[in-house]
Amino acid sequence: MVSMSAGVDVSLQAMVTSPAQRRLDRWHGLETAAQQLTDTAQAGLDLDGSVEAFAGLLDELESYERFWLFPGQATLQRIREYLAHRDVQLVRQFVSRAVHRMSEFGDGGSLFDLALPLAQQPPDLLAGARRFVTVLIADDTPEDVPQSVAEELRRLELDGHELAFGLLVVGSVEEALAAVALNDEIQACIIRRDLTLRASSWTSLLEALVHFEPGSVGDRAGNGIRCGRWIRQLRPHLDLYLLTDESVAARDPYTQGVFARTFYRLNEEAELRAAVLAGIRRRYATPFFDALRRYAAAPIGQFHALPVARGASIFNSRWLQDMGEFYGRNIFLAETSSTSGGLDSLLDPRGTVKQAMDKAAITFGARETYFVTNGTSTANKVVLQALTRPGDIVLIDRNCHKSHHYGLMLSGARPLYLDAYPLQRYAIYGGVPLRTIKQTLLELKAAGRLDQVRMVLLTNCTFDGITYNPTRVMEEVLAIKPDMCFLWDEAWYAFAIAVPFARGRTAMDAAARLSLRLGSDAYRAEYQAWRATMADVPESDWADHRLLPDPNVARVRVYATHSTHKSLSALRQGSMIHVWDQDFDRDVHEQFSEAYLTHTSTSPNQQLVASLDLARRQVDLEGYRMVRNAYQMALAFRYRVKHDPLLRRWYRVLDQADLVPAQYRPSGATSYLRLADPDSVASYPEWDQAWADDEFVLDPTRVTLYLGRTGMSGFEFRERILMDRFGIQINKTSLNSVLLIFTIGVTWSSVQYLLDVLRRIAVALAKAVEGASHADRVLMGKRTRVLTSQLPPLPDFSAFDPAFRPSMASPEGDLRAAFYAAYDEANREYVPLADAPALLARGRTLVSATFVVPYPPGFPVLVPGQVVSAQILTFLTHLDIPEVHGYRAELGLSVFTERALQRFAEEQDRPRQTSRSLRPATRGTAEPSVSPAGPGSPRPDGSDRSQHRSDLSSRVARAIGEGASGDVPITE
Repeated sequence: MVSMSAGVDVSLQAMVTSPAQRRLDRWHGLETAAQQLTDTAQAGLDLDGSVEAFAGLLDELESYERFWLFPGQATLQRIREYLAHRDVQLVRQFVSRAVHRMSEFGDGGSLFDLALPLAQQPPDLLAGARRFVTVLIADDTPEDVPQSVAEELRRLELDGHELAFGLLVVGSVEEALAAVALNDEIQACIIRRDLTLRASSWTSLLEALVHFEPGSVGDRAGNGIRCGRWIRQLRPHLDLYLLTDESVAARDPYTQGVFARTFYRLNEEAELRAAVLAGIRRRYATPFFDALRRYAAAPIGQFHALPVARGASIFNSRWLQDMGEFYGRNIFLAETSSTSGGLDSLLDPRGTVKQAMDKAAITFGARETYFVTNGTSTANKVVLQALTRPGDIVLIDRNCHKSHHYGLMLSGARPLYLDAYPLQRYAIYGGVPLRTIKQTLLELKAAGRLDQVRMVLLTNCTFDGITYNPTRVMEEVLAIKPDMCFLWDEAWYAFAIAVPFARGRTAMDAAARLSLRLGSDAYRAEYQAWRATMADVPESDWADHRLLPDPNVARVRVYATHSTHKSLSALRQGSMIHVWDQDFDRDVHEQFSEAYLTHTSTSPNQQLVASLDLARRQVDLEGYRMVRNAYQMALAFRYRVKHDPLLRRWYRVLDQADLVPAQYRPSGATSYLRLADPDSVASYPEWDQAWADDEFVLDPTRVTLYLGRTGMSGFEFRERILMDRFGIQINKTSLNSVLLIFTIGVTWSSVQYLLDVLRRIAVALAKAVEGASHADRVLMGKRTRVLTSQLPPLPDFSAFDPAFRPSMASPEGDLRAAFYAAYDEANREYVPLADAPALLARGRTLVSATFVVPYPPGFPVLVPGQVVSAQILTFLTHLDIPEVHGYRAELGLSVFTERALQRFAEEQDRPRQTSRSLRPATRGTAEPSVSPAGPGSPRPDGSDRSQHRSDLSSRVARAIGEGASGDVPITE
């Protein structure tokens, strides 16, 4: 459940899984049944059985349609009347038109007359249906009562306005919450203050979606205000309006922060209607994009930089006509370096850019938002430079994106790397356990160095979908260091703000809720009780206990960076920085501005800025619908792979239990397949608990397809099969998997295409196996074992060499010193990867002089100043991607020379140590042996690792090219 507090919960099922999609599927099923009904009548057969089955489908849809305007219960009633008269032609016609108009226009289909074909509808209705919004009225006053709000609003003329809206009326808090959760077309809610709590009629659907705790019935006079607060938690972007019969002279309803306005029922219907339309227009408005469009349409005399502006240098060219034809004229009309004429400066925003960023801050729940046009790599560097100083310690997940490591190098802050839990079987890292973070901080505190720690830096969610519980992490960290700054890299998680269960795991939402919690009297009492229970617990044991921060000293200081372009509709490199820092204006604003100016181009792309403005609009108006649809597609894909015998022979989608170890999910949730079942109407409270409370949860839109049984590596499967043969683009791979990302840009058609492609590949794999010789089968088995049970160990961060540590007892490193020491070629040399194991065996310490970053995913295996361990060498030799930044296969690893290390150590007055004495333990395993890379061995240069593997993928490709199809034996 998504807890709305005060005794009511709304099920995760209502917001992400099957009800809305099931309704659409039932309507398509009804259309098929109507056609069968017509065929039966035309054949002269008995209709009784078909009519009874058809009526059963109508009954099932009845419980859904109460929450939608169209087709709605009125349309169902008309279909029932035609059915009762056995007018099967009209039944088929009405059902078909209803389905098609619902699919195209949603609730906007209510504007049309179903008795007429679309071509005969008034032309203005088509425009209205495409710009149509549903307004929910939660009012238990019967509509036939004089001066009913719904009736009065319907009487008001709507013609002449660019927006059309329809009224969906429900009579209780329970139905209002269900409607807001189910119907993603609702854009505004008008709520009666003394609204009935429970629905007058019970349905199994309603029971599964909304749950009231016993005794939750309170003062009816406050039900409407409570309903508004609950809706605000579910969908904060909606406009809410309160209706009351009492004037402020009688009682102040205390509605600030919940309702946009309060209206009095009997005399302000016109004003209420105007407020609803103005609220929707306000959310639709995009200040910078609107200004850019006006600029592009204005006559301009250009005497500034950018010859391409206005397009004259393109369209007057003899040789660039194709450029103009490809891009069109608008992009050049909107290109300018000017910041006047209604435009604004990104570097000193005072007008439309500032307005756009302020609107984005509201949408994403931040106190401040900044647009970034150089990608989140730059956003991360801005935050790090603004918040950290040379010598500060930053606790950072080693698997964070490389931009963080470069940012630390630039700022001079020293990283103390934290190890994420490993998923050895899948060659994937998870998240950093909270206990690891707490233990590290407690050790620093015991050493008297806690004051040097400035920041905790984590990725949420990770490339593979592992999502933290930010509220829990920040709450417990603040119990140890109450002024800690947090940077959450949410490059892949901008979309999460649109749905309530994922929103609760975003940095901005967590910061707001944590601040509210720490400021409450209830929390102060809770904290005092906690202090009493911890009185006899030594700080050295705190890592094993739940910690609470002191509300008198804790400060909420949270930053998040979003790659808006990765998961929302922004152009590439369009990103945002979101700030929720209680001390920002006092302590950070000036240096943040300097850092922003340092890293932001003086020639920002106007189209990127405009696209960020537009991405905000989309989140406001249709983010809930689009993101929920992405979740539904991801769940459906998971379900189909599991239940298709041909697919599950070769592939497996990794689930919650695969990627989140049991100790981090006390909810007991293990698989999304139960939620994905299209025929299930049950609720699954363990998933509601998982998203609310578990330390880590897998976001199901990140679909890791495990390939171990195919005998092909992730890189080979991506490059030689999916991309080369079928044009399917994916990003990340591991040694035995590929990552599929279900964004708002994925469609049901593309999901079906992917499933069809995977089936074709599966058929080709089966044919390749059947036609293989005995020797080939032996090689296939060997290759499969390598990918399933003989993977190289995932290396932890080894250690910084003492030459780059502030003291022998300090685990953090001086990344900046090591980075710039490598600028002197005399300090470094290249060691071929094949020669490195022998050097380690002879006792030499190899220390990396560069970042070594496989891309994707883009986090470093080595950083400057880091000791090269045997585990790292093994991992590098098994890398399955060709793009490794900082590594040149023809030369080898760039490492510091022994003489340079000796000199650095003498400068630090430190003795040198051998590589054996520097090696850390590896999670209970012995040091693996490393064989020099040779023919048939993996190399980090993208070359084929074995002749067998090349032959297998070639045979599969040939089989696909032959149109692989037909019957193939399917075995488990």
